[in-house]
Amino acid sequence: MSFPICATCGTQFAESISPPAACPVCEDERQYVGWAGQAWTSHEELSVKYKLRFDEEQGLLTIGLEPAFAINQRALLLPTDAGNILWECLSIVTPEAVAAIKARGGLDYIVISHPHFYASMVEWSEAFGGVPILLHEADKAWVLRPSPHVQFWSGDEHKLSDTVTLIRCGGHFDGSTALHWKGQPGEGGALFPGDALQVAMDRRHVTFMYSYPNYIPMRPAAVRHIQSRMLGYEFADLFGYSAKRNIIGGAREAVNQSFERYFKAISE
Repeated sequence: MSFPICATCGTQFAESISPPAACPVCEDERQYVGWAGQAWTSHEELSVKYKLRFDEEQGLLTIGLEPAFAINQRALLLPTDAGNILWECLSIVTPEAVAAIKARGGLDYIVISHPHFYASMVEWSEAFGGVPILLHEADKAWVLRPSPHVQFWSGDEHKLSDTVTLIRCGGHFDGSTALHWKGQPGEGGALFPGDALQVAMDRRHVTFMYSYPNYIPMRPAAVRHIQSRMLGYEFADLFGYSAKRNIIGGAREAVNQSFERYFKAISE
């Protein structure tokens, strides 16, 4: 097994003759080891059992695995003035995906919100000639397949262009990142927050959790930090981590109300 992939979280590891003894992503309290125990697969095995599903949401190309695998996040292609950005990553990359993205101008960056979605990021980078993978340096220890294509950024903000800013939110992971795209894809701008602000099932609110699968709430100080980091950023739409889990229209107000709802709930 050249580059093992954890069957529960979908993270690809460095090249090895045999799989690691454990997956540190899953052993962390923000994730979990599969009920049947630690299991491993590979890019080759997954490519036989799964395919990539292509959809459009609000004019953006979205890509997900079919059937569902691991955490079941989706990736989005953002055609920005900083270049074409693949936001989030998946555990397999296929020739069809490469062709679909190249037909839309190719890929300039891969940007990922937090370690749960690192997946097979190096496979994706190499499929496009080694495009940079931008990650926050606070999560450097979670990179389990090192590569020269990985580039770490630091601080609380990283501007890629006049309209695209990466925001370190923290909370879920120290380096949890949101991407703000000013004025796009609609006229009111959009926020792509990964799991730092997760869209609730009613698609009218967001929530704040340290561990989603194990139901550990985020500490109030961390939520206040996210609230402060969001000041000054306007957005009409918010795109969640999985298919169609978005708030389209009124997203900035929905986030404001969600902060208020959270602090009211913990004060009672």
